[in-house]
Amino acid sequence: MTRPRSGEWYGRGAGSGAAAERETLRSRRGTPDGDSAATAPFKPAGPERCSVRAAIYHGPEDIRVEEVPKPELESPGDAIVKVTHTAVCGSDLWFYEGDSDREAGSPVGHEPMGIVEEVGDDVVSLAPGDRVFAPFVVSCGECEFCRKGLHTSCVNGDGWGGNNGGGQGEYVRAPHADGTLVRVPDRYADDEDVLESILPLTDVMGTGHHAAVNAGVEAGSACAVVGDGAVGLCGVLAARRLGARRIVAVGHHADRLRMAEEFGATDTVDGSGETDAVERVRELTNGGVDHVLECVGAASSMETAAGICRPGGTVGYVGVPHGMDAGLNLFDFFGDNITLAGGVAPVRAYAEELLADVLGGTLDPAPVFTKTVGLDGVPEGYEAMSNREAVKVLVKPHA
Repeated sequence: MTRPRSGEWYGRGAGSGAAAERETLRSRRGTPDGDSAATAPFKPAGPERCSVRAAIYHGPEDIRVEEVPKPELESPGDAIVKVTHTAVCGSDLWFYEGDSDREAGSPVGHEPMGIVEEVGDDVVSLAPGDRVFAPFVVSCGECEFCRKGLHTSCVNGDGWGGNNGGGQGEYVRAPHADGTLVRVPDRYADDEDVLESILPLTDVMGTGHHAAVNAGVEAGSACAVVGDGAVGLCGVLAARRLGARRIVAVGHHADRLRMAEEFGATDTVDGSGETDAVERVRELTNGGVDHVLECVGAASSMETAAGICRPGGTVGYVGVPHGMDAGLNLFDFFGDNITLAGGVAPVRAYAEELLADVLGGTLDPAPVFTKTVGLDGVPEGYEAMSNREAVKVLVKPHA
C-alpha cells in the first residue's frame, strides 16, 4: 500500500459505508430527553447478554478466539466501542512465552481503535458514530496525576481486560470515556491509510516519544536508540520529530535496522554478530552520546545504554523491565553522573500532539505493522511476533 506524502491525506466522502453508519448511530442518540438506548438512564446489566468474539489467553503459546459476552455499559461514564483496528504488542509476548503470569481464560489486548456504538449519560465529549482510539490504559483525565500528564498513574485507572472485553476482540467497554478515548476528526475517520498511521499512537509511538522526551532529545541533539522492535523504531521517529541531528539505532536484526534508516536513523549498529555494540557506538560518536533511548527493558540493554551514554548524559527508559532478577548495576550511572528517567509511558498525554502530526502528514509510524490478520488470525500473529517474523501485527477484527 502506497502511503501519501505530506499534505496528501484527505477524508472520504460522506457517502461511504462507515460514514453512513456513523450518521445512523448519531441519530440514535436523539435529543437530551429522548429514550434511545444510548441516552437512557444507566441501568445495571441484565441477565441476558449477546455474544461477541475475542482473543483469550489459555496458557503459554495458547491464544484462542472464543465467544464471550458483549461488553455493556456499567457506569454513566462508559462507552461501548466496536473495534475496527487493534494490534499485538511486544509486551504481550511476556505472557505468551511464559515469562510472566496471567490468569487463564482472560481476554488480551490493549490497543483498540473503533467506532463508538453507545455512551452513558455522563459522557459529554463523544457521541455514537465517532471514530476513536484508546491508549493502552484507561484514565479519568481529572485526578491529580492525569492533570500532571501521568495518566498511567491515574487513581481511577483500569486496563482493557476483564469486563472491558480485551483489546483484541470485536468490542470493548471504555470506562471514563471522556478521559480515555481520543476522537479522530470525521474528515479522516474512513481513510484506511490514516487510520493505520494513527493506530500506533495507542501504544508504541507514544512510548517511543516518551523515551525521547525523557532522554532530553531536542533540536540538534546526538542520540542513540537501543532496541529495534516497534518501540525502538518509533523512538527513532520521535527523535527525528524532535529535531535530533544524529540518531544511532542499535539492534540485532538487519531488516529492522534498515527500517530504522528509513525512519531517520543516521547510523545503525548491528550487535547480532561479533560486533561490540558499545564500542562501535562510541567509535561512531567520538565517545558516546548525551541522550539514549532504552526501548527493550532487559538488563543487557540497560548496560548498553549506560555504556554509550556520555558522562552527564541522560537515559530515557521505557522498556518493560524483565530479566533483572539479579538487579540492575547502577555503578555506571552513578560513576558518570548519568541520569535515568522514564517509566511506563503516559501515551494519553501525547495523543493530541502526535495525532496532529499524523493528520498533517509529517509523522507515519504505520510501517511498523509488517503483518495484518483478521480476528481468527490473532494466534498466528502472536506466533509470528514470537518467532521475530513480524515487527508488529495489525489486527482487523471485523475484516
